[in-house]
Amino acid sequence: REDGTIEPTWGRTLAENGVRVLVVATLDRTLERFNNRALQTRREYTYRPAFELGRGLLAYEVAGVLAARRWMAQLDRPIGVAGWGEGGLTALLAGALDPEFASVGVSAYFEPHQRRWHEPLERNLFGFAKHFGDAELAAMIGPRPLLIEAARGPELELPSQGGAPAVLNSPALADVQAEFQRLQEYERAWDRRGSSRLLVSGDDGQGLAGGEAWLEALGASLVPDFAVRESREWMIGTAVRDSEERQRRILDRFDRHTQRQLSLCANVRREFMADVDTSSLEAFERTIEAKRTYFRESVIGDFGIERVAPRVRSRRAYAGQGWTGFDVEMDVIDGVVATGILLWPDGIEPGEKRPVVVCQHGLEGRPTDVIQGDHAAYHDYAARLAERGFIVFAPQNIYLFHDRFRTLQRKANPLGCTLFSIMTVQHEQITDWLAELPAVDSERIAFYGLSYGGKSAMRLPALVKRYCLSICSADFNEWVWKNASTSSNYSYVWTGEYEIFEYNLGNTFNYAEMAALICPKPFMVERGHFDGVAPDETVAYEFAKVRHLYQARLGIGDRCELEWFVGPHTIHGEGTFEFLHRHLDWPREEE
Repeated sequence: REDGTIEPTWGRTLAENGVRVLVVATLDRTLERFNNRALQTRREYTYRPAFELGRGLLAYEVAGVLAARRWMAQLDRPIGVAGWGEGGLTALLAGALDPEFASVGVSAYFEPHQRRWHEPLERNLFGFAKHFGDAELAAMIGPRPLLIEAARGPELELPSQGGAPAVLNSPALADVQAEFQRLQEYERAWDRRGSSRLLVSGDDGQGLAGGEAWLEALGASLVPDFAVRESREWMIGTAVRDSEERQRRILDRFDRHTQRQLSLCANVRREFMADVDTSSLEAFERTIEAKRTYFRESVIGDFGIERVAPRVRSRRAYAGQGWTGFDVEMDVIDGVVATGILLWPDGIEPGEKRPVVVCQHGLEGRPTDVIQGDHAAYHDYAARLAERGFIVFAPQNIYLFHDRFRTLQRKANPLGCTLFSIMTVQHEQITDWLAELPAVDSERIAFYGLSYGGKSAMRLPALVKRYCLSICSADFNEWVWKNASTSSNYSYVWTGEYEIFEYNLGNTFNYAEMAALICPKPFMVERGHFDGVAPDETVAYEFAKVRHLYQARLGIGDRCELEWFVGPHTIHGEGTFEFLHRHLDWPREEE
């Protein structure tokens, strides 16, 4: 079509000129409200659970192309792979992976992709950018011919209505040339000059894809004496089958495969954790460290940037019943700060050492939410703890401003990192600073978070050494199921939290495995029966595995607890407060 939305004719032209062509179907980007929830494309809907299970839509589609190559090998002829736009990406990946492709053609895709986080979400490949750009993939294809075409590509803009917003533009000629120059540097270094060619459609690289020069080069790489002749009028012998029906079959096939993997991944995690020795507490603490390292480096991600001096700034800003509050800001790494509110109880004697509770808000929250206003989710629990004599710190975490923080996740993922890569370092800085305060007992710094703060309670105390205890409120459940199920109404597959999916968690760390990283520190779950996060049965199912580790395997069941209460998504503040008093060795008022 002249508007560039579809380029169907170059495959036909190859077929008319002696090349047998197999067109592999690609899942389209039709927008739907799956389960009548978030508006997202079919491709994003497939991506979400697959990413959680260590898979991806791109991997599925590349696997299909590789299978097609194996099938066509029976023809005993040279086999090439070529694609436009998304198909160009698939062709580039398939050509890099399978040396049996005699040649590779990439049209309207090849460029630096420095703004990949603006592109459709299913292009998110965890850790990919640390090792590969288009030039690196292309270098893997040589010395086989690689024909790159600068041409008009698919263009679209996806809305932010629950699905991930995205913008897709045709690659600019200057960007294509810059990436091609990087490829040529590899070719010169490896003495592969001339194995790749850049062909330009139109004067500015915005002409229609499948230009004659590109087609002739592609055809010549497969058929001797190939030349593009004038296209003939022809008719398809049979009616073209309904493409919508085909799209539904593709979608269902990918979904069935992903849900099958979801049903098996608990066994994979069990095998993953099998080398942790629970014969004694000492053996457990020694052997769990390798899993903690894996969690930090391969799941949460580590930017590897050294922290700077905190250079703490504070001001008196709040006055409560028996405590004074201070706004606090400190440097963490270059360009990143940590902020929060410190609640300092009255009457601390010189030389006295007290425990600290770090109280963490949830999604789109603020530190003030846990201190004042009797917020329906928090009920001023940080202030109530300060009234009991605990030193309290309420940090500002970065999960706020809707798409802005989700964009941070999308920027971090290609680097093998996540939002928690940043938050972990922030909390290391916070706890180190707290430990230096004259009235703080550095061995008694606890973490207590609700909702997204509960997600933090599963991850931060597993990595931040100074946290001696963790309480997860209104979040603990069968986390992988919640992220990957396409049959449960509780699933994040249907919702607007498109950043929530963590790569390959299904095969490594569900919440029971994360709790194992917290162990042997005291760990508690606070659960309201009417909390919409998950049903009681999945919470109990996952917690049973944690209880089994603490009590049955290690004999420290007194450090592990779950409190049920009749209520919604909220802080209850009864059993958890008792848990804090007991494990932080801080007397209750009556004592």
